[in-house]
Amino acid sequence: MKLIQTLKNIWKIEELRRRLTITFLFVLIYRLGCFIVLPGISPQDLEAMRSFTNSGLMQLLDMFSGGAFSQASIFALGIMPYITASIVIQLMGMVVPQFQKMQREGESGRMKLNQYTRYLTVLILLVQAPAYLVNLQYQVNAAGGHASISWPMMIFLSIVLTAGAMFIMWLGEKITDKGIGNGISIIILVGIIARFPGALVQEFTGRLNTAQGGLVMFLVEIVILFAVTAGAVMLVQGTRKVPVQYAKRIVGNKQYGGARQYIPLKVNAANVMPIIFAQALMFIPITLAGFGARGSEGGFWSGFAATFSDMNGFWYNFVYFLMILAFTYFYTAITVRPKDMAEQMKKNSGFIPGIKPGKKTEEYLDSIMSRITLPGSIFLGIVAILPAFARFFGVNQQFAQFFGGTSLLIIVGVVLDTLQQIETHLMMHHYDGLMKSGKLKGRAH
Repeated sequence: MKLIQTLKNIWKIEELRRRLTITFLFVLIYRLGCFIVLPGISPQDLEAMRSFTNSGLMQLLDMFSGGAFSQASIFALGIMPYITASIVIQLMGMVVPQFQKMQREGESGRMKLNQYTRYLTVLILLVQAPAYLVNLQYQVNAAGGHASISWPMMIFLSIVLTAGAMFIMWLGEKITDKGIGNGISIIILVGIIARFPGALVQEFTGRLNTAQGGLVMFLVEIVILFAVTAGAVMLVQGTRKVPVQYAKRIVGNKQYGGARQYIPLKVNAANVMPIIFAQALMFIPITLAGFGARGSEGGFWSGFAATFSDMNGFWYNFVYFLMILAFTYFYTAITVRPKDMAEQMKKNSGFIPGIKPGKKTEEYLDSIMSRITLPGSIFLGIVAILPAFARFFGVNQQFAQFFGGTSLLIIVGVVLDTLQQIETHLMMHHYDGLMKSGKLKGRAH
């Protein structure tokens, strides 16, 4: 059987086996940490937090943290503060000359930017950690408990939460360096997948208890889920090929060039990053309002947070959709550089038929990227807000998150990216790839 043989081939490659093992161990550490409860939190307190995160944006935040948020875990704040800091640093790279200079300095500049991102992450955590604890205390007392967190205890627990979030960031970086794939994305993926079995069982039992046609509706939901997943895969893998003709060059007795090749420009070059960025910013209103702990008593910020915490509401989905469009163009602009591509082609005596090398080629590639990014970003935004429509038709809150939206796109994007990493190792050692063709569609050639 091909799958079994592929797994054997993966195990034969020492470096790949080591990277997968390291990734598994780090993920295991992360999952164990999600169940380590903060000191001084009782089981009754946890029950109050679970009831608070059963719906709305809090449920999504809990999903991103792999359930650590509702568990009042030392990892409760998860990886989202680091992602928020990354967004701010990348935005500053667009407008601040000093940061632009660091972006052009190569590896040394990247290390400096990473250090600034870590510092900013700590600052964000020092705001979010007390807000989380204030919210925890409020929810427990509202549910009939008697939680009381003193100032010394709040300072101590804030340090614990900050350290836990920074440890998750460190795990993600180590998975990137020594494991397989993007460590931050893998940590988010693991947190999401951990919630899927429970959501599936809850939806199945809920449909069985429906008076008529419950099982049929559940099967219809599964079919729609597969269809949406297939659409998400096509979105992530879709490309447009631009032909490039290379002129013949004779060096010594050898001839180079002369063949036509293709540049695969991806319809969604930003992959799932716009979704992650947009979702991270959508959590900010809750932080500003103390995670909505005081309801209507919080004045303007409370009402603002309530509006943008309603995942079924018009304004939440409308702003979320627009942010995804904007971040798709933003991330495509910083990852796909037509100027560098044009210079590289010119250096290697290549040109696009009918287009002059140099500036004209750069403008041509830029116009193509703009045209193919627009439908890609719109489709990405539509898929992202599909869970709101699923909830409108009666799908369970937790299960609806997998009908498109952040969860599905992150799962599809990260899984495909990880498979590409594994396939690269297989092809380097002359083993068959993970697909029948030996190559994953949309992969760089």
